[in-house]
Amino acid sequence: MDYQAAWDYQEGLLRENVRVKTEARERAAMVAGGGEEPVSPGTTHYLLFVEHPPVYTIGKSGHMENVLLDDVAMEEKGVEFFRTNRGGDITFHGPGQLVGYPILDLERFRTDLGWYLRSLEEVGIRVLAEYGIEGGRSAGETGIWLQPGIRGRERKICAMGVRCSRWITMHGFALNINTDLSWFGNIVPCGIPDKQVTSLEKELGRRVDVEDVKARWKSRFEEVFDVALG
Repeated sequence: MDYQAAWDYQEGLLRENVRVKTEARERAAMVAGGGEEPVSPGTTHYLLFVEHPPVYTIGKSGHMENVLLDDVAMEEKGVEFFRTNRGGDITFHGPGQLVGYPILDLERFRTDLGWYLRSLEEVGIRVLAEYGIEGGRSAGETGIWLQPGIRGRERKICAMGVRCSRWITMHGFALNINTDLSWFGNIVPCGIPDKQVTSLEKELGRRVDVEDVKARWKSRFEEVFDVALG
């Protein structure tokens, strides 16, 4: 799916959840003190999986100097570019990459963005462990890293950047599976110089079944967030 179409779809789900939540609070205010049962927010959670055509996206706090191509070069390479409303800096999405967009009402989980990001990282770390890869965290750098504590060997395998409005989340993570990593050479990935980017294919030395990764991610997501996916 094109990036803009996926972004618009997420925005629609977020807006609907905000509307539902607002109406629930208005009803709750009307019955306050009446001894009636609390009004359920009625929000709906989603976990969207998508694969994008080649596209660079930059977060609201990102720096354009981390984009090493001009508009003409991007057009020649057939890659799009978007300024987004998520956190984080510049990253790449493209074929062979699993992009996940959880649309969650954190008021029904925990109203803590730090907890939410660490939980998303935990899902990915558990998935990587199933492939015999030890994923980890790098202090002050959101996402999933391999060998984050070994200078010169740090490499990111999963980028993350989210937006939250009225505790409803959107945007999410991008796990490199069979991604063409040469695309990252045109940017300073996540605004972090002198660190590498990697993929499951590169680490394992073989192509990886994307559908298998999706199934494992869903299973570990259910486990970490204590939910059942429909």
